[in-house]
Amino acid sequence: MTKQHAYITTAIPYVNGLPHIGHAMDYMLADVWTRYQRQNGREVRFQTGVDEHGNKIAAKAASQNQTPQAYVDQMHGNFQNMIAELNISATDFIRTTDPHHVSAVQYIWQKLAAAGYIYKSTYEGWYCQGCEAFVTDKEAAENNGICPDHQSPYQRLSEENYYFKTSAFSENIRQAIESNKMKIVPEFRKKEFLELMKDGLKDVSISRPRKNLSWGVPVPGDDTQVMYVWLDALSNYITVIGYPDRPEEWQAFWPANVQVIGKDILRFHAGIWPAMLMALDLPLPKVLLVHGFINVGGAKMSKSLGNGVGPADIIPHYGVEAFRYYFLRHVPTQDDGDFTWEKFEAAYNGELGNDLGNLVQRVAKMVQSYQAGVIGDAPQAEHDMGPYRHFMESFAFNQAMDEIWQIIRSLNQYIERVQPWQVAKKRAKDPEAEAHLGEILAYACGTLLQVSDMLRPFMPQTAEKIHDMFASGVVPPEPTPLFPRKYLHTPDPRAPKTDAQGSK
Repeated sequence: MTKQHAYITTAIPYVNGLPHIGHAMDYMLADVWTRYQRQNGREVRFQTGVDEHGNKIAAKAASQNQTPQAYVDQMHGNFQNMIAELNISATDFIRTTDPHHVSAVQYIWQKLAAAGYIYKSTYEGWYCQGCEAFVTDKEAAENNGICPDHQSPYQRLSEENYYFKTSAFSENIRQAIESNKMKIVPEFRKKEFLELMKDGLKDVSISRPRKNLSWGVPVPGDDTQVMYVWLDALSNYITVIGYPDRPEEWQAFWPANVQVIGKDILRFHAGIWPAMLMALDLPLPKVLLVHGFINVGGAKMSKSLGNGVGPADIIPHYGVEAFRYYFLRHVPTQDDGDFTWEKFEAAYNGELGNDLGNLVQRVAKMVQSYQAGVIGDAPQAEHDMGPYRHFMESFAFNQAMDEIWQIIRSLNQYIERVQPWQVAKKRAKDPEAEAHLGEILAYACGTLLQVSDMLRPFMPQTAEKIHDMFASGVVPPEPTPLFPRKYLHTPDPRAPKTDAQGSK
């Protein structure tokens, strides 16, 4: 792999439901990293996609009197629409029903079997159809026999399956994680997983009898078995870039620089996936970036509580840039976050509308009023980029945004302190006032150009607008406000006050 190539992936969601905020977080975090790498001259492949196999899909299709294929053909577009709506700069979208993927997964199976890592045995134990996951007796007991994520009882299964010898790679995987050869970010997730695997990884069932799982990739050479959905799904990260039949393509990008996942699927990506790669004699991904969940007012989002919130609730009213801003800055990149309309509108009106929007408008209007729109030579801003770069490189994107806002706030304070409107008044009597005013406004414009560069990975449209306003040296007349004030869910402080009788 050359230094100019980079590869980032996101988890592929099942298509049996509509995309939600967790999927949006995957896409946005990967998009920030992608845009930042492209700014720094790298060619990035950015994978997204959907998981279209498994019993959950088949059951949902049957409930709608459709074949599984017709159902997934109808549903996958919802995820592509969200990717477009969020302005995600992905290069690849994979469906696990794609013919290339299916044949590549069968090749992977055959390679694992030929290397002696697959054997047949009888599975007896617990299974959650919602997670499409087998669970240990210990895990089932700790959860009182009920899946905490789906609130449904585990099923007791007894069936003949094929197994993958994950246990053969326990020590190598532990060493890769401990040495950060495969780095798990944040550190506390790394510790959690190492604790989970302290007694070694167990061999995993990688197939189901066709009579119990009809919708999936057939096991090569055994028509009675269908591949377990996780083996099929995890393989997408390499099949989408051309494994195994397009070596020039996949070898240029694999190993992935970053794989973005939610905390609930870390054990699959830190356990089964590296074991598969080791068995295939392929390098491990460099970083697993694990994000948390988003709560609403401190409570977990749930259909039963009706407290879900998603792009469709926000973007039509406030725009995609405000959506990206809130969830990338006010949700910690590496941990759980919280959403309330109060927090969102405070951030929208205070930070986007006031701190940034008013600042841009104010500087543009002063250049118009005092210099006929001509900036002159905007000096290269000299703000220290070190902290911003440190946070970007360490996947603390919310803290990188905090650094941008420090510059925005310091420029607001600078303008209040030097009061260019007062300097403008002195021009008739003070020969140096004209040059001083020019320096002040050029510095402000230069700083805003730096802000636009730093904002580009997070809020590309806003960054472009700021850049277009100041980069040419001439500010266009009548710039439109970036973030006009909106109070759709909270009281508007500008509204007339009423007394107890209702009079104004």
